[in-house]
Amino acid sequence: MTDAPDAPRLAETFDEVEDALLSRWPETRLEPSLDRIQAFTELLGEPQHSFRSIHLTGTNGKTSTSRMIETLLRALDLRTGRFTSPHLERMSERISIDGEPLDDEAFVRAFNDVAPYTHLVDAEQEHPLSFFETIVAMAYAAFADAPVDVAVVEVGMGGTWDATNVIDADVAVVLPIAIDHAKYLGEDAVTIAGEKAGIIKPGSVAVLAEQTPEVAAVLLERAAESGATIAREGMEFGVVARTPAVGGQVVSLQGLRARYDDVFLPLYGAHQAQNAAVALAAVEAFAGSGVLDDDVVRAAFAEVTSPGRLEIVRRSPTILLDAAHNPHGAEAVAAALEDSFSFSPLVGVMGVMEDKDHEGLLAAFEPHLTHVVCTQNSTPRSMSAAALGRTAAEVFGEDRVSVVPDLADAIDRAATLAEAGEAIDVSIGAGAVLVTGSVVTVGEARSLLMGRR
Repeated sequence: MTDAPDAPRLAETFDEVEDALLSRWPETRLEPSLDRIQAFTELLGEPQHSFRSIHLTGTNGKTSTSRMIETLLRALDLRTGRFTSPHLERMSERISIDGEPLDDEAFVRAFNDVAPYTHLVDAEQEHPLSFFETIVAMAYAAFADAPVDVAVVEVGMGGTWDATNVIDADVAVVLPIAIDHAKYLGEDAVTIAGEKAGIIKPGSVAVLAEQTPEVAAVLLERAAESGATIAREGMEFGVVARTPAVGGQVVSLQGLRARYDDVFLPLYGAHQAQNAAVALAAVEAFAGSGVLDDDVVRAAFAEVTSPGRLEIVRRSPTILLDAAHNPHGAEAVAAALEDSFSFSPLVGVMGVMEDKDHEGLLAAFEPHLTHVVCTQNSTPRSMSAAALGRTAAEVFGEDRVSVVPDLADAIDRAATLAEAGEAIDVSIGAGAVLVTGSVVTVGEARSLLMGRR
Protein backbone atom coordinates (compact mmCIF):
# COMPACT_ATOMS: atom_id res chain seq x y z
CA MET A 1 0.00 0.00 0.00
CA THR A 2 1.15 3.56 -0.65
CA ASP A 3 1.41 6.19 2.01
CA ALA A 4 -2.08 7.55 2.55
CA PRO A 5 -2.74 11.29 2.82
CA ASP A 6 -3.63 12.64 6.22
CA ALA A 7 -7.31 12.73 7.13
CA PRO A 8 -8.65 15.81 5.32
CA ARG A 9 -10.08 18.78 7.15
CA LEU A 10 -13.41 20.16 5.96
CA ALA A 11 -13.18 22.88 3.34
CA GLU A 12 -14.62 26.35 3.70
CA THR A 13 -14.15 27.73 0.18
CA PHE A 14 -14.29 26.60 -3.43
CA ASP A 15 -10.55 27.20 -3.79
CA GLU A 16 -9.84 24.88 -0.86
CA VAL A 17 -11.92 22.14 -2.46
CA GLU A 18 -10.17 22.63 -5.78
CA ASP A 19 -6.75 22.43 -4.12
CA ALA A 20 -7.72 19.30 -2.19
CA LEU A 21 -8.98 17.53 -5.31
CA LEU A 22 -6.02 18.54 -7.45
CA SER A 23 -3.61 17.24 -4.82
CA ARG A 24 -4.82 13.72 -5.65
CA TRP A 25 -3.89 11.55 -8.62
CA PRO A 26 -4.69 13.44 -11.84
CA GLU A 27 -7.55 12.11 -13.92
CA THR A 28 -5.16 11.35 -16.75
CA ARG A 29 -3.46 8.72 -14.59
CA LEU A 30 -5.38 5.49 -14.95
CA GLU A 31 -5.04 2.35 -12.81
CA PRO A 32 -7.63 -0.14 -14.11
CA SER A 33 -9.63 -1.09 -11.04
CA LEU A 34 -13.01 -0.28 -9.52
CA ASP A 35 -11.83 -1.38 -6.07
CA ARG A 36 -11.24 2.13 -4.72
CA ILE A 37 -14.46 3.70 -5.98
CA GLN A 38 -16.48 0.67 -4.83
CA ALA A 39 -14.93 0.86 -1.36
CA PHE A 40 -15.62 4.59 -1.30
CA THR A 41 -19.26 4.39 -2.36
CA GLU A 42 -19.83 1.53 0.10
CA LEU A 43 -18.68 3.80 2.93
CA LEU A 44 -21.01 6.49 1.59
CA GLY A 45 -24.02 4.14 1.64
CA GLU A 46 -24.10 3.29 -2.09
CA PRO A 47 -25.61 6.61 -3.21
CA GLN A 48 -25.40 5.57 -6.87
CA HIS A 49 -28.16 3.02 -6.34
CA SER A 50 -30.69 5.57 -5.08
CA PHE A 51 -31.57 6.93 -8.53
CA ARG A 52 -32.05 5.63 -12.07
CA SER A 53 -29.42 6.52 -14.64
CA ILE A 54 -28.38 6.87 -18.26
CA HIS A 55 -24.67 6.21 -18.88
CA LEU A 56 -22.74 7.51 -21.91
CA THR A 57 -19.44 6.56 -23.50
CA GLY A 58 -17.81 7.05 -26.92
CA THR A 59 -14.94 9.03 -28.35
CA ASN A 60 -16.73 12.30 -29.17
CA GLY A 61 -20.12 13.87 -28.52
CA LYS A 62 -20.69 12.70 -24.96
CA THR A 63 -21.13 16.11 -23.35
CA SER A 64 -23.44 17.53 -26.05
CA THR A 65 -25.55 14.37 -26.02
CA SER A 66 -25.67 14.37 -22.21
CA ARG A 67 -26.97 17.93 -22.25
CA MET A 68 -29.63 17.02 -24.82
CA ILE A 69 -30.74 13.99 -22.79
CA GLU A 70 -30.93 16.04 -19.63
CA THR A 71 -32.99 18.77 -21.31
CA LEU A 72 -35.46 16.19 -22.66
CA LEU A 73 -35.77 14.51 -19.26
CA ARG A 74 -36.43 17.82 -17.54
CA ALA A 75 -39.14 18.53 -20.12
CA LEU A 76 -40.78 15.32 -18.87
CA ASP A 77 -40.88 16.85 -15.36
CA LEU A 78 -38.09 14.66 -14.01
CA ARG A 79 -35.50 15.99 -11.61
CA THR A 80 -32.08 15.41 -13.11
CA GLY A 81 -28.45 15.14 -12.14
CA ARG A 82 -25.74 15.38 -14.78
CA PHE A 83 -22.08 14.43 -14.48
CA THR A 84 -19.73 15.41 -17.31
CA SER A 85 -15.98 15.75 -17.73
CA PRO A 86 -13.71 17.50 -18.22
CA HIS A 87 -14.93 20.98 -17.35
CA LEU A 88 -14.48 24.06 -19.52
CA GLU A 89 -13.94 26.82 -16.98
CA ARG A 90 -14.82 25.74 -13.43
CA MET A 91 -14.56 22.36 -11.77
CA SER A 92 -18.10 22.62 -10.41
CA GLU A 93 -19.49 22.45 -13.97
CA ARG A 94 -18.99 18.68 -13.77
CA ILE A 95 -21.89 18.25 -11.35
CA SER A 96 -25.26 19.71 -12.32
CA ILE A 97 -28.69 19.35 -10.74
CA ASP A 98 -31.81 20.38 -12.65
CA GLY A 99 -29.65 21.70 -15.47
CA GLU A 100 -27.53 24.03 -13.32
CA PRO A 101 -23.96 23.44 -12.13
CA LEU A 102 -23.49 23.35 -8.38
CA ASP A 103 -22.79 26.81 -7.02
CA ASP A 104 -19.70 27.31 -4.88
CA GLU A 105 -21.52 26.67 -1.61
CA ALA A 106 -23.11 23.45 -2.87
CA PHE A 107 -19.78 22.27 -4.34
CA VAL A 108 -18.05 22.79 -0.98
CA ARG A 109 -20.88 20.94 0.73
CA ALA A 110 -20.62 18.03 -1.72
CA PHE A 111 -16.89 17.75 -1.00
CA ASN A 112 -17.35 17.92 2.76
CA ASP A 113 -19.96 15.16 2.59
CA VAL A 114 -17.40 12.70 1.23
CA ALA A 115 -14.06 14.06 2.49
CA PRO A 116 -14.13 12.37 5.93
CA TYR A 117 -14.11 8.97 4.22
CA THR A 118 -11.33 9.51 1.68
CA HIS A 119 -8.46 8.69 4.02
CA LEU A 120 -10.17 5.46 5.09
CA VAL A 121 -10.10 4.25 1.49
CA ASP A 122 -6.57 5.57 0.95
CA ALA A 123 -5.33 3.59 3.95
CA GLU A 124 -6.80 0.28 2.77
CA GLN A 125 -6.03 0.40 -0.95
CA GLU A 126 -2.80 -0.10 -2.86
CA HIS A 127 -3.22 3.34 -4.41
CA PRO A 128 -5.01 6.40 -2.98
CA LEU A 129 -8.25 7.72 -4.43
CA SER A 130 -7.73 9.80 -7.55
CA PHE A 131 -9.14 13.23 -8.35
CA PHE A 132 -11.65 11.65 -10.71
CA GLU A 133 -12.81 8.94 -8.29
CA THR A 134 -13.36 11.54 -5.60
CA ILE A 135 -15.40 13.89 -7.77
CA VAL A 136 -17.49 10.98 -9.11
CA ALA A 137 -18.37 10.05 -5.54
CA MET A 138 -19.18 13.71 -4.82
CA ALA A 139 -21.59 13.71 -7.76
CA TYR A 140 -23.33 10.49 -6.77
CA ALA A 141 -23.70 11.65 -3.16
CA ALA A 142 -25.05 15.03 -4.29
CA PHE A 143 -27.55 13.35 -6.63
CA ALA A 144 -28.75 11.07 -3.84
CA ASP A 145 -29.04 13.99 -1.44
CA ALA A 146 -31.01 16.19 -3.86
CA PRO A 147 -32.64 13.69 -4.57
CA VAL A 148 -32.77 13.33 -8.36
CA ASP A 149 -35.08 11.05 -10.33
CA VAL A 150 -32.44 10.23 -12.94
CA ALA A 151 -28.74 10.90 -13.42
CA VAL A 152 -27.14 11.41 -16.83
CA VAL A 153 -23.54 10.26 -16.43
CA GLU A 154 -20.67 10.66 -18.88
CA VAL A 155 -17.65 8.40 -18.48
CA GLY A 156 -14.29 10.03 -17.95
CA MET A 157 -12.28 7.61 -20.07
CA GLY A 158 -13.22 4.23 -21.50
CA GLY A 159 -15.99 2.35 -19.72
CA THR A 160 -15.27 -0.92 -17.92
CA TRP A 161 -12.74 0.52 -15.47
CA ASP A 162 -14.05 4.06 -15.44
CA ALA A 163 -14.99 5.21 -11.93
CA THR A 164 -18.48 6.15 -13.08
CA ASN A 165 -19.16 2.49 -13.88
CA VAL A 166 -20.27 1.59 -10.36
CA ILE A 167 -23.77 2.52 -11.53
CA ASP A 168 -26.01 -0.02 -13.23
CA ALA A 169 -27.66 2.22 -15.76
CA ASP A 170 -31.10 1.65 -17.27
CA VAL A 171 -29.76 2.89 -20.60
CA ALA A 172 -26.19 2.62 -21.92
CA VAL A 173 -25.40 5.04 -24.73
CA VAL A 174 -22.38 4.37 -26.95
CA LEU A 175 -21.50 7.29 -29.22
CA PRO A 176 -19.15 6.89 -32.23
CA ILE A 177 -15.87 5.21 -31.31
CA ALA A 178 -12.53 6.21 -32.80
CA ILE A 179 -8.95 6.21 -31.54
CA ASP A 180 -8.24 8.47 -28.57
CA HIS A 181 -6.43 7.94 -25.26
CA ALA A 182 -4.58 5.14 -27.06
CA LYS A 183 -1.98 4.92 -24.26
CA TYR A 184 -4.70 3.82 -21.84
CA LEU A 185 -7.46 2.27 -23.96
CA GLY A 186 -5.69 0.59 -26.88
CA GLU A 187 -4.14 1.32 -30.24
CA ASP A 188 -7.15 0.40 -32.41
CA ALA A 189 -10.87 1.12 -32.38
CA VAL A 190 -11.87 -2.51 -31.82
CA THR A 191 -9.81 -2.77 -28.63
CA ILE A 192 -11.17 0.57 -27.44
CA ALA A 193 -14.72 -0.61 -28.18
CA GLY A 194 -14.18 -3.61 -25.92
CA GLU A 195 -13.31 -1.27 -23.06
CA LYS A 196 -16.20 1.12 -23.71
CA ALA A 197 -18.71 -1.74 -24.06
CA GLY A 198 -18.29 -2.36 -20.33
CA ILE A 199 -21.02 0.13 -19.48
CA ILE A 200 -23.65 -2.15 -21.07
CA LYS A 201 -25.22 -3.98 -18.13
CA PRO A 202 -27.61 -6.95 -17.89
CA GLY A 203 -31.20 -5.98 -18.63
CA SER A 204 -30.33 -2.49 -19.86
CA VAL A 205 -31.10 -0.87 -23.20
CA ALA A 206 -28.00 -0.29 -25.35
CA VAL A 207 -28.46 2.75 -27.59
CA LEU A 208 -25.73 2.54 -30.20
CA ALA A 209 -24.70 5.37 -32.49
CA GLU A 210 -23.56 4.45 -35.98
CA GLN A 211 -20.21 2.62 -35.83
CA THR A 212 -17.79 0.94 -38.18
CA PRO A 213 -18.74 -2.74 -38.78
CA GLU A 214 -15.84 -4.00 -36.64
CA VAL A 215 -16.74 -1.79 -33.68
CA ALA A 216 -20.45 -2.56 -34.03
CA ALA A 217 -19.69 -6.27 -33.82
CA VAL A 218 -17.92 -5.81 -30.48
CA LEU A 219 -20.79 -3.77 -29.03
CA LEU A 220 -23.47 -6.15 -30.29
CA GLU A 221 -21.62 -9.11 -28.82
CA ARG A 222 -21.44 -7.41 -25.43
CA ALA A 223 -25.12 -6.49 -25.58
CA ALA A 224 -26.07 -10.07 -26.45
CA GLU A 225 -23.95 -11.46 -23.61
CA SER A 226 -25.61 -9.02 -21.19
CA GLY A 227 -29.15 -9.67 -22.37
CA ALA A 228 -29.47 -5.98 -23.21
CA THR A 229 -32.08 -4.65 -25.61
CA ILE A 230 -30.42 -3.10 -28.64
CA ALA A 231 -31.35 0.13 -30.46
CA ARG A 232 -29.10 1.08 -33.40
CA GLU A 233 -28.75 4.35 -35.26
CA GLY A 234 -29.71 3.80 -38.87
CA MET A 235 -32.01 0.91 -38.01
CA GLU A 236 -34.23 1.51 -34.99
CA PHE A 237 -33.69 5.29 -34.94
CA GLY A 238 -31.81 8.03 -36.75
CA VAL A 239 -31.75 11.36 -38.57
CA VAL A 240 -34.30 11.45 -41.38
CA ALA A 241 -33.45 14.92 -42.69
CA ARG A 242 -31.61 18.06 -41.69
CA THR A 243 -31.38 21.58 -43.06
CA PRO A 244 -28.92 24.22 -41.84
CA ALA A 245 -30.72 27.25 -40.43
CA VAL A 246 -29.89 30.55 -38.80
CA GLY A 247 -28.57 29.74 -35.34
CA GLY A 248 -28.45 25.99 -35.89
CA GLN A 249 -30.43 23.52 -37.96
CA VAL A 250 -33.89 22.02 -38.47
CA VAL A 251 -34.03 18.24 -38.21
CA SER A 252 -36.47 15.38 -38.61
CA LEU A 253 -35.73 12.54 -36.21
CA GLN A 254 -36.98 8.96 -36.28
CA GLY A 255 -37.28 7.83 -32.70
CA LEU A 256 -37.89 4.35 -31.36
CA ARG A 257 -41.66 4.75 -31.53
CA ALA A 258 -42.43 7.90 -33.53
CA ARG A 259 -41.06 10.42 -35.98
CA TYR A 260 -40.52 14.03 -34.92
CA ASP A 261 -40.42 16.63 -37.70
CA ASP A 262 -39.46 20.30 -37.84
CA VAL A 263 -37.32 20.15 -34.71
CA PHE A 264 -35.07 23.20 -34.34
CA LEU A 265 -31.68 22.37 -32.84
CA PRO A 266 -29.57 25.44 -31.93
CA LEU A 267 -26.30 23.60 -32.58
CA TYR A 268 -24.34 23.26 -35.82
CA GLY A 269 -23.35 20.25 -37.91
CA ALA A 270 -24.47 16.79 -38.95
CA HIS A 271 -22.71 15.35 -35.91
CA GLN A 272 -24.98 17.32 -33.59
CA ALA A 273 -28.06 16.13 -35.49
CA GLN A 274 -26.83 12.57 -34.94
CA ASN A 275 -26.27 13.33 -31.26
CA ALA A 276 -29.85 14.58 -31.09
CA ALA A 277 -31.16 11.33 -32.59
CA VAL A 278 -29.16 9.33 -30.04
CA ALA A 279 -30.41 11.52 -27.18
CA LEU A 280 -34.02 11.11 -28.29
CA ALA A 281 -33.69 7.33 -28.50
CA ALA A 282 -32.05 7.21 -25.06
CA VAL A 283 -34.88 9.15 -23.47
CA GLU A 284 -37.51 7.07 -25.25
CA ALA A 285 -35.79 3.91 -24.01
CA PHE A 286 -35.65 5.30 -20.48
CA ALA A 287 -39.28 6.44 -20.50
CA GLY A 288 -40.58 3.05 -21.66
CA SER A 289 -43.68 2.50 -23.79
CA GLY A 290 -45.52 5.41 -25.29
CA VAL A 291 -44.76 8.26 -27.67
CA LEU A 292 -43.25 11.51 -26.43
CA ASP A 293 -45.35 14.59 -27.08
CA ASP A 294 -44.21 16.38 -30.26
CA ASP A 295 -44.41 19.83 -28.71
CA VAL A 296 -42.45 18.73 -25.65
CA VAL A 297 -39.68 17.30 -27.84
CA ARG A 298 -39.50 20.43 -30.00
CA ALA A 299 -39.49 22.77 -27.01
CA ALA A 300 -36.76 20.77 -25.27
CA PHE A 301 -34.40 20.62 -28.24
CA ALA A 302 -34.88 24.35 -28.88
CA GLU A 303 -33.44 25.03 -25.40
CA VAL A 304 -30.31 22.89 -25.75
CA THR A 305 -26.93 24.53 -25.26
CA SER A 306 -23.44 23.05 -25.46
CA PRO A 307 -20.75 25.56 -24.50
CA GLY A 308 -17.47 25.21 -26.33
CA ARG A 309 -19.00 23.24 -29.20
CA LEU A 310 -18.96 25.52 -32.26
CA GLU A 311 -20.04 28.26 -29.89
CA ILE A 312 -20.01 31.83 -31.16
CA VAL A 313 -18.71 34.05 -28.37
CA ARG A 314 -17.84 37.27 -30.20
CA ARG A 315 -18.56 39.18 -33.40
CA SER A 316 -16.44 41.52 -35.57
CA PRO A 317 -14.70 39.31 -36.29
CA THR A 318 -16.70 36.25 -35.36
CA ILE A 319 -14.87 34.05 -32.86
CA LEU A 320 -15.98 30.44 -32.48
CA LEU A 321 -14.87 27.93 -29.88
CA ASP A 322 -14.80 24.18 -30.37
CA ALA A 323 -13.19 21.65 -28.06
CA ALA A 324 -12.26 19.15 -30.81
CA HIS A 325 -9.12 17.39 -29.60
CA ASN A 326 -8.73 14.40 -31.91
CA PRO A 327 -8.93 13.88 -35.70
CA HIS A 328 -12.41 12.33 -35.55
CA GLY A 329 -13.79 15.37 -33.73
CA ALA A 330 -11.92 17.79 -35.96
CA GLU A 331 -13.37 16.20 -39.11
CA ALA A 332 -16.90 16.61 -37.73
CA VAL A 333 -16.25 20.26 -36.87
CA ALA A 334 -14.69 20.96 -40.26
CA ALA A 335 -17.74 19.48 -41.99
CA ALA A 336 -20.04 21.60 -39.83
CA LEU A 337 -18.09 24.75 -40.72
CA GLU A 338 -18.48 24.00 -44.43
CA ASP A 339 -22.13 23.12 -43.93
CA SER A 340 -23.29 26.04 -41.81
CA PHE A 341 -20.93 28.99 -42.39
CA SER A 342 -19.19 30.85 -45.21
CA PHE A 343 -16.30 32.46 -43.36
CA SER A 344 -13.39 33.69 -45.42
CA PRO A 345 -10.73 33.86 -44.24
CA LEU A 346 -11.08 31.41 -41.35
CA VAL A 347 -8.07 31.61 -39.02
CA GLY A 348 -7.42 28.89 -36.49
CA VAL A 349 -6.01 29.26 -32.98
CA MET A 350 -4.85 25.86 -31.81
CA GLY A 351 -3.46 24.63 -28.51
CA VAL A 352 -3.23 20.87 -27.93
CA MET A 353 -2.22 18.43 -25.24
CA GLU A 354 1.16 16.71 -25.55
CA ASP A 355 -0.35 13.21 -25.66
CA LYS A 356 -2.84 13.91 -28.47
CA ASP A 357 -2.57 13.20 -32.21
CA HIS A 358 -1.70 16.80 -33.04
CA GLU A 359 -0.57 15.97 -36.58
CA GLY A 360 -3.91 14.28 -37.33
CA LEU A 361 -5.75 17.23 -35.82
CA LEU A 362 -3.84 19.72 -37.96
CA ALA A 363 -4.35 17.61 -41.09
CA ALA A 364 -8.12 17.49 -40.52
CA PHE A 365 -8.35 21.28 -40.24
CA GLU A 366 -5.79 22.20 -42.94
CA PRO A 367 -8.19 22.33 -45.92
CA HIS A 368 -10.52 24.63 -43.99
CA LEU A 369 -8.17 27.14 -42.32
CA THR A 370 -6.48 29.97 -44.19
CA HIS A 371 -3.89 30.29 -41.43
CA VAL A 372 -3.24 28.68 -38.04
CA VAL A 373 -1.86 30.41 -34.96
CA CYS A 374 -0.16 27.82 -32.74
CA THR A 375 -0.40 28.50 -29.02
CA GLN A 376 -0.58 26.63 -25.73
CA ASN A 377 -2.76 26.49 -22.63
CA SER A 378 -1.63 26.93 -19.04
CA THR A 379 -1.41 23.27 -18.01
CA PRO A 380 1.79 21.20 -17.80
CA ARG A 381 0.26 18.70 -20.25
CA SER A 382 0.06 21.30 -23.01
CA MET A 383 2.32 20.88 -26.02
CA SER A 384 4.52 23.93 -26.45
CA ALA A 385 3.48 26.41 -29.11
CA ALA A 386 6.90 26.04 -30.73
CA ALA A 387 6.61 22.23 -31.03
CA LEU A 388 3.08 22.48 -32.42
CA GLY A 389 4.26 25.16 -34.82
CA ARG A 390 6.96 22.90 -36.24
CA THR A 391 4.42 20.22 -37.10
CA ALA A 392 1.95 22.81 -38.39
CA ALA A 393 4.59 24.17 -40.78
CA GLU A 394 4.95 20.69 -42.27
CA VAL A 395 1.18 20.36 -42.72
CA PHE A 396 0.19 23.93 -43.68
CA GLY A 397 3.45 25.35 -45.04
CA GLU A 398 5.46 27.93 -43.11
CA ASP A 399 3.71 30.95 -44.66
CA ARG A 400 0.36 29.82 -43.18
CA VAL A 401 1.61 29.33 -39.62
CA SER A 402 2.26 31.73 -36.74
CA VAL A 403 3.56 30.77 -33.29
CA VAL A 404 2.25 32.84 -30.37
CA PRO A 405 2.65 31.09 -26.99
CA ASP A 406 0.36 33.40 -24.99
CA LEU A 407 -3.28 32.45 -25.64
CA ALA A 408 -4.68 35.97 -25.37
CA ASP A 409 -2.05 37.29 -27.78
CA ALA A 410 -2.71 34.35 -30.12
CA ILE A 411 -6.41 35.20 -30.28
CA ASP A 412 -5.59 38.87 -30.96
CA ARG A 413 -3.18 37.83 -33.72
CA ALA A 414 -5.80 35.59 -35.32
CA ALA A 415 -8.46 38.31 -35.12
CA THR A 416 -6.10 40.75 -36.86
CA LEU A 417 -5.42 38.22 -39.62
CA ALA A 418 -9.14 37.52 -40.05
CA GLU A 419 -9.96 41.22 -40.32
CA ALA A 420 -7.03 41.93 -42.66
CA GLY A 421 -7.98 39.08 -44.98
CA GLU A 422 -11.57 40.24 -45.04
CA ALA A 423 -10.51 43.76 -45.98
CA ILE A 424 -8.53 42.56 -49.01
CA ASP A 425 -11.69 41.52 -50.87
CA VAL A 426 -15.07 42.28 -49.32
CA SER A 427 -16.76 39.99 -51.83
CA ILE A 428 -15.38 36.84 -50.23
CA GLY A 429 -17.39 37.16 -47.03
CA ALA A 430 -16.69 37.69 -43.35
CA GLY A 431 -13.49 36.63 -41.65
CA ALA A 432 -13.60 34.56 -38.48
CA VAL A 433 -11.47 32.86 -35.85
CA LEU A 434 -11.80 29.28 -34.64
CA VAL A 435 -10.20 28.44 -31.27
CA THR A 436 -9.76 24.69 -30.93
CA GLY A 437 -7.48 21.74 -30.10
CA SER A 438 -8.28 21.05 -26.46
CA VAL A 439 -11.07 21.41 -23.92
CA VAL A 440 -8.63 23.29 -21.67
CA THR A 441 -7.57 25.67 -24.44
CA VAL A 442 -11.19 26.41 -25.30
CA GLY A 443 -12.14 26.84 -21.64
CA GLU A 444 -9.33 29.33 -21.06
CA ALA A 445 -10.24 31.19 -24.25
CA ARG A 446 -13.88 31.30 -23.19
CA SER A 447 -12.95 32.86 -19.87
CA LEU A 448 -10.76 35.44 -21.60
CA LEU A 449 -13.31 36.37 -24.24
CA MET A 450 -16.27 36.50 -21.89
CA GLY A 451 -14.47 38.65 -19.35
CA ARG A 452 -14.02 36.13 -16.58
CA ARG A 453 -10.22 36.44 -16.41
